[in-house]
Parts: sequence; C-alpha cells; structure tokens
Amino acid sequence: MKLQQLLSYTRKAVDEYQMIEEGDHIAVGISGGKDSLTLLYALHGLRRFYPKSFKLSAITVDLGYEKFDTEPIKALCEELEVPYTIVKTDIAHILFEERKETNPCSLCAKMRKGALNDAIKTLACNKVAYGHHKDDIIETMLLSMIFEGRFHSFSPKTYLDRTKLTVIRPLMFVNEADVIGFENKYNLPVSKSRCPIDGFTKREYAKNLVKQLNLENPGAKERMFTAILNGNIQGWPERTSHTRK
Repeated sequence: MKLQQLLSYTRKAVDEYQMIEEGDHIAVGISGGKDSLTLLYALHGLRRFYPKSFKLSAITVDLGYEKFDTEPIKALCEELEVPYTIVKTDIAHILFEERKETNPCSLCAKMRKGALNDAIKTLACNKVAYGHHKDDIIETMLLSMIFEGRFHSFSPKTYLDRTKLTVIRPLMFVNEADVIGFENKYNLPVSKSRCPIDGFTKREYAKNLVKQLNLENPGAKERMFTAILNGNIQGWPERTSHTRK
C-alpha cells in the first residue's frame, strides 16, 4: 500500500466520524509495532493538507522488556518532526516476575493505558489515536459474540469522562494486509513484541478464525465489517457523509 492510499483511508475515517477538530492536540501511542507506526505516518501526512489544523505528539510506554530499542522510533519521529516521549515502567517485571500472571493481557492493558494517559495529560493532549485497523474491529466483534454473547466492537471515536480524553481510531478502514504492505514498502522501524505470550491469546484465535471464515466464504470479512458499520452498536457515533472542499 502506498502512502496516498493510506491517507485516503485515513481521511475517510476522520471525515465520516468527525475524529479531528480545529486545534486538537493528538497523542499517538507508539508500541513499536507496525500498526502504531503506520498510524503515525498517516496522521503526519494528513496534517499537511487537512483543513483543520492539529498537533501531534508520539508516546511510547516502555513495559520494561529487555532489548526493546526505541532509538529507531525516536529517529523516525525526528524525521517527521513529531515530539516523542518515552515513559519507562516496570510493568513486565510486575506481571511476570512479581505476580507471575498466567493471563496478564487485561491487567497489562490497564496498566499500560494508565501510564499512557498520565503522559497524555502531562503533554496537554485532548485526544489519543490508537492504531486499530479493520481486522481488529472485526476480531473484537467476534470475541464479543463468542465470549460475551453480544454484538459489539470498539467505537471509531469515544469520549472518556474519567480522563476527559477522546479516543480515535483513524485506521479503521485499513486492512491489516495493507498495513503489512505499507510496513514493507516504507521500511518501518518495527520493534518485535517481547511479550512471552504473544501469539497465544484469544485475539490470535479470533484472527485465525476470521482468516478461515474468509477462506471458506470469500468476502465474509468485508460483509462482517459492513454489518458492524450498519449495526447501530451502542456507543458508536453517527456516521456522516462528508463532502470535501
């Protein structure tokens, strides 16, 4: 996927769900993975021509795993002229050495978001952008149906009363395969996950399930995504048709 196509998908999401307003200061959570780095490229590119001006700041929550190198990310942020903040934590030590968690995902996410939100407040950002793409939205819907018994997925835009932050997901129309293509084409400085249970989670199960369903029923993935967009899911903002000027 070329940058122009990425920007087109991003603009579509931002416009249709009114994700960005004039004067926004958006924090981009950078995990070191392909999704968050692609998101950084997308919002940096969008900022150059979007009619509403906004600022960007990049933040990495360092979980404390050995050999997690942030220098390539720092170099990219300097190249893109985006301020970069690294938040050092002992989350990995707490989860796997002190508590010896066997199912750490939920607690890890809570602690990571807590550290990220503290940094966001310090930087005076009013929004935070996550790198969730189309596949993530579909997988979340399947997980919700299978394990919670409800038709649900995370929203393109959510205001959090407790933190007074708005979460946006500008990559919602981008396929994971296109993110992988973008990563390869632009040589993104991806840092491989050091989590010892990476690849053995319920999300990985849902990812494989979506692949199998789409293999056996070509087009199933897109139809599931359309069902989500048209599903009147509680908490989702109204989708608008935006005419570009």
